[in-house]
Amino acid sequence: MAVSGWDAALEPGHEGSRPAVRLGLSLLRGMRREAAQRIEEARAIRPFASTAELARRAALDRHDLQVLAGGNALASITGGRRQALWQAAAAVPDKDMLRATEVAEESADLMPATEGEEIVGDYRAMGLTLRRHPLALLRPLLSARRFVAAAELAQYQPRQPARAAGIVTVRQRPSTSNGVIFMTLEDETGVVNVIVWPGVFERFRKEVLGARMAGIYGQWQCEGEVRHLIAQRVVDLSSMLGRLDTASRNFC
Repeated sequence: MAVSGWDAALEPGHEGSRPAVRLGLSLLRGMRREAAQRIEEARAIRPFASTAELARRAALDRHDLQVLAGGNALASITGGRRQALWQAAAAVPDKDMLRATEVAEESADLMPATEGEEIVGDYRAMGLTLRRHPLALLRPLLSARRFVAAAELAQYQPRQPARAAGIVTVRQRPSTSNGVIFMTLEDETGVVNVIVWPGVFERFRKEVLGARMAGIYGQWQCEGEVRHLIAQRVVDLSSMLGRLDTASRNFC
């Protein structure tokens, strides 16, 4: 992951014509615009060789450094998120005469974070990840329970029984819907639009309104480009996400 100026941008990727995403510092939760501006100005003069140098030249405090480290923005100078968090704790500049000095400290021998831990860290810091989608890691478990990915569901026939599972990203109950709930589930291949009729909602109210990740048992319906899953049963699969911090947009 690369973190650059205040705003997000696209840059040439490592695979020829495919673009790479360079995230803006504004996406880091808790990042202050003034601190980001100082980082940009200092980096324009020359790159940073260490976390301590970054803190000194950009006049960053412990909060700034921890936000950067948590968002994995220091990986290029530390080697990883865990190492960055360790160094951030000790890199706050001294004041007065000691400000220009650097403390020689042995690096901690920290185990690299697992892919799952890195994804959790990305969501905690930014609410998104540029790594694999969380459900890509859970797919073997979901497949064992016969939950089908969104891309595969798109090939289903009308009225075919279907199961889908995904992170709940949207819940809607428009005033004109007569009590119908519309949910959107997201997995590693796309999204599934779910319709929950009032009777089903009353039976699974807790799961529909509270699940961060939901499993839907129901019937597939499609007409032209309009595709959705009619829910007959809803299960809460949030425990499978562990510490992953997700949020949905609710308009109920």
